[in-house]
Amino acid sequence: MPGQKQQKLISYEKGLAFLKKELAVEDNFDLICLEMRHANKRMALFLVDGFAKDIALTQIQRELSHTTEEELQDRYDALLQSRIPYAEVETERDLNQVVEQVLAGPAALLVEGLDYCLLIDTREYPVRSPEEPDTEQVVRGSRDGLVETLVMNAALIRRRVRDRTLRVVFKQVGRRSKTDIALMYIGDIADKRYVEQMTAALDAIDTDGVPMADKSIEEFIFKESSNPYPLVRYSERPDVCATHLFEGHVLILVDGSPSVMITPTTFWHLLQHAEEYRQKPIIGAMLRLVRFAAVFSSIFLLPLWYLFATNPFLLPDSLAFIGTEEKGSLPLFVQFVIAEAGIEMLRMASIHTPNAVAEALGLVAALLIGDIAIQVGVFSPEVILYLAIAAVGTFATPSYELSLANRFMRVLLLVATAAFQLPGLMIASTIWLVMLVRLKGMDVPYMWPFIPFNAKALRDVVFRVPMPVKNRRPVIIHPQDPDR
Repeated sequence: MPGQKQQKLISYEKGLAFLKKELAVEDNFDLICLEMRHANKRMALFLVDGFAKDIALTQIQRELSHTTEEELQDRYDALLQSRIPYAEVETERDLNQVVEQVLAGPAALLVEGLDYCLLIDTREYPVRSPEEPDTEQVVRGSRDGLVETLVMNAALIRRRVRDRTLRVVFKQVGRRSKTDIALMYIGDIADKRYVEQMTAALDAIDTDGVPMADKSIEEFIFKESSNPYPLVRYSERPDVCATHLFEGHVLILVDGSPSVMITPTTFWHLLQHAEEYRQKPIIGAMLRLVRFAAVFSSIFLLPLWYLFATNPFLLPDSLAFIGTEEKGSLPLFVQFVIAEAGIEMLRMASIHTPNAVAEALGLVAALLIGDIAIQVGVFSPEVILYLAIAAVGTFATPSYELSLANRFMRVLLLVATAAFQLPGLMIASTIWLVMLVRLKGMDVPYMWPFIPFNAKALRDVVFRVPMPVKNRRPVIIHPQDPDR
């Protein structure tokens, strides 16, 4: 807690009483105080039951039981450490720090005669296997994904970046939660100014806790609560994280979250997918162009069709089919609002529905509700068609956060078009573009390299160029080493 004074270990009895009180051993069934006596010395082991490795603790107790009084007569603290068959052992004289460390997972060994505690990192958090992320699947490529444990995530990324300048800086955020966070970057590539900015932003976070992990961290760092667009890229794939490290990005790993925050990022970073780099360059370029078309259709298709359907004189005779042949009983704008709300309800329902019945839910929504609504005459068939195309474009967006922001902007564009027709659509689209152009994350323009314009970088964005040709790092993030 802030302002907490250092509580030094004065005697074994006072230290034992302090730790028992602060850890509330009597009130918590999962906090254990194991009092022992070895080599005619009293000892106490404090640990959280669910975090401890049973095998390691058993081995430590076995070694301590073999310790003799003769071994402890001369510098017994060094001999005691040699009796602990574990690599991660530290000393701590501040008992308040000992309490925080025990709650974080390590075990604390209090020994009579020592003026410090031994912290033994025997923790082993419950963890699932590193399976492929559902939102970033590829046909070819690795099948491992990040998990909820910080140490394992760092190891999965380090496995792909065996650079001696790779830095993984440990931090804690939250006065009460003490959430573990790691800042990861390659020391001789990443811009030092970005590293310093990110370090200062993390140190400035002052709150009780961040139980929502990375999303809470993003809100504290960027403070863009009124902006729907994400200023970081989230990824659960170690290979994607490693690729961005080589480009010069800075990563933020939060314990308890399987997602890594990639900073700084642009609008175009959020449209990339690992599948494009698992295929031949020409196939990857085709996939990227199709994805771009799907994403922009998810934003502009419905407002444009509504404009043409309500103003058919704007269309040439060859495109007269774009309008509606069977008008529903409700106005077109009301149909779109109801349909958009229905899509959102279906999305939320699928999240809360077990996988075994999720497919049945989709069939009910698509076949029964949609088909019957058309037959009854509530909806026009064209409304369902174009809304389905826009929904497919939303689902084709690689970034889930970006897809939600685009869906929100689609509704606003639709409202502006319904209210002011063609001028409303043009003005709203211009405001949308200006908002994105003015947006910056860590002083990096969100729409770069489109605005400000950079022809070579824009080529890399629009087309999936071969890797031997892509020999320069993005200049906008100011890498110390611009050449790959």
